[in-house]
Amino acid sequence: MLEGNPIPVLKPRAGGQQFVVYGDSCSGVADGMHEKNFSQVNAAIRALAAPPQFICFLGDEIMGLSADEAELRRQWQHFFEQELLWLDRAAIPLYHTTGNHTLYDSASEAVFREAMAHLPQNGPRGLSYFVRRGDLLMIFVNTMDERCGGEGTVETEWLEDVLSKRRDVKYKLVFGHHPVWGVNGYFGDYQRLIERENGRRFWDVLRRHGVLAYFCSHILAFDVQVQDGILQICTGGAGTAHRMPAGEEYLHFLQAALDDEGLRFQVVDRNGHTREWLRWHWTLPPADAWPPFEPSSAQALPRDCLQGTAQSYLVVWEISLRLRREDEKRPQTILCAAAEGGAMPYLWFGISGVDRRITALLSPEANHSPHRWLGPPLPADQLLSIQVAVHSGMGPGGLLWRWNDDHPWSSMVGASAWGAERLPWSREWEIGASGGQQKYRGDVLRLKWHYQTFDLNDHV
Repeated sequence: MLEGNPIPVLKPRAGGQQFVVYGDSCSGVADGMHEKNFSQVNAAIRALAAPPQFICFLGDEIMGLSADEAELRRQWQHFFEQELLWLDRAAIPLYHTTGNHTLYDSASEAVFREAMAHLPQNGPRGLSYFVRRGDLLMIFVNTMDERCGGEGTVETEWLEDVLSKRRDVKYKLVFGHHPVWGVNGYFGDYQRLIERENGRRFWDVLRRHGVLAYFCSHILAFDVQVQDGILQICTGGAGTAHRMPAGEEYLHFLQAALDDEGLRFQVVDRNGHTREWLRWHWTLPPADAWPPFEPSSAQALPRDCLQGTAQSYLVVWEISLRLRREDEKRPQTILCAAAEGGAMPYLWFGISGVDRRITALLSPEANHSPHRWLGPPLPADQLLSIQVAVHSGMGPGGLLWRWNDDHPWSSMVGASAWGAERLPWSREWEIGASGGQQKYRGDVLRLKWHYQTFDLNDHV
């Protein structure tokens, strides 16, 4: 597509913003192992049919991790004066966050400050800052904050103050290096993610102030998930040669449009192909209007509905149930999508674990163990409802739950690098049992459902 064929751009409606986000090139070394990859990703950005209004880079621009200050300066010089020579930074501002390859001791911090002297100096020690562009507030946080504990920590009091003083801003985005929530099964406080309690405080600040999305990288993958109604978008594909995991992920950048209808983005690989895309938020009819789910009604959807790239499906069920209080903890089936030839069910929703968690199991391949996603624990002896959803365009983040129409969506927690996009849509469904096994043992079980589609052609 790159040879003379411009890449279609998501364009904002009136008053919106159009921008690019990427991170983790680990370059800055002439003829280094990552330089070619970074060049290819930059060539794809240059092929966009319209240039972005600004670009956000989520850290780890250079290889760094050196005790030689002169070497760090050489790498930053090569990054800006050679690898980004194509970018007119006066016309298209480039914003950066700190990263673990670029900020790890006092010497690297001094060099980082020199390289980033052009950035706003309105945050702690010049390593965090904010930018306001009309109705958009962007906050760039330092997830290498030595005052909070070093790598994998972030200062939250300043963030709270910035957001509190700008409550009137329509759109609020936060950018950092480390994720808060696990990506592709990569977990671990400080090294992979922001430390757990620090991360919860950080996310609570975002939630209280209506932040739309947190952009991060560090994990060398693309991943989108939602927690408490806030997107975490991990885009670590700017050039680093290895992937997390290898074979599942790809080099990429993210191009986004933000306006009154929400956030739309496309993930473009180094060959100029759109690999993933999403519109957030979506609007659903009230659950009171959803029809009952019957096994035969599932045949309304085509067999490949979850597997397309130009169209994505959102399928939502509302489950009303009352669990019994009992000592044994055997799994209980709520809904099961049977596979052919006696293989494990393609999709299983049920209750599992000692704390009765809502659970999803996905089995796209016969003779392979199912992958598991966990939602919240459910109380016993209480009539309740919960909504679960499958979004085929959100990868592993597309197994979702919320309590009701008024509650924000959250992705279930899993350890997979893929999601429902690998599943065929079953022709045979069961409610309350899986091939006669793992039967539901509660007193009440009722299901309603709703589905809708999103088309890439409408998205662009």
